[in-house]
Amino acid sequence: MLGVLLGCLAVAAIVWLIIGRTAEPSDASPEAGFARDMAVHHSQAVEMAFIARDGSTDDKLRLLAYDIIVTQTAQRGIFMGWLQQWGLDQASERPAMAWMAGHGHGGTTGTTAGTPGRMPGMATEEELTRLRQATGKDQEILFLQLMIRHHEGGVMMGEALLKLSDRDEVATMAQHIVDGQSGEIKLMTDMLRQRGAQPLPSIRE
Repeated sequence: MLGVLLGCLAVAAIVWLIIGRTAEPSDASPEAGFARDMAVHHSQAVEMAFIARDGSTDDKLRLLAYDIIVTQTAQRGIFMGWLQQWGLDQASERPAMAWMAGHGHGGTTGTTAGTPGRMPGMATEEELTRLRQATGKDQEILFLQLMIRHHEGGVMMGEALLKLSDRDEVATMAQHIVDGQSGEIKLMTDMLRQRGAQPLPSIRE
């Protein structure tokens, strides 16, 4: 009798582990918050990249902008697909970054990671207006500065997700964002130096 009971408990434990590992993320989960917030974050990056691509005559910068547009548009589609697959709304009444509260780092320029309602690295409306109105080399420099800071925020969000979730597809995407955007930060920093300029103060310090 004891053996049967222990056997039933073992089966129940295995079933619980399987269900627990495959259950879809909840509305308040780090995975859902990451998908929603990163989709918004990517949207602004794409917006800035379109401005730079259309305003620059430099082939390397235009190629960078094009790569950002293509990559982040595709990733945003994946985020929206996850939310649909999980049976969750694409928007939420929860504040931006609520999923990351207490797990981020202090930031500057009003983009503190881990603070509900404030997304790291996002450009302000005033900065976007300046970017649209700038021309030539001045626009290229401002774009690179804003996008470096924007990528720093994306890397911070990806790193936070990796600490909060081990769901395979989400963790894999987060790591891809961390690696890809870290590489682009180095590229853009070099492009700034070629233009005699420096990045804005890092939000990671």
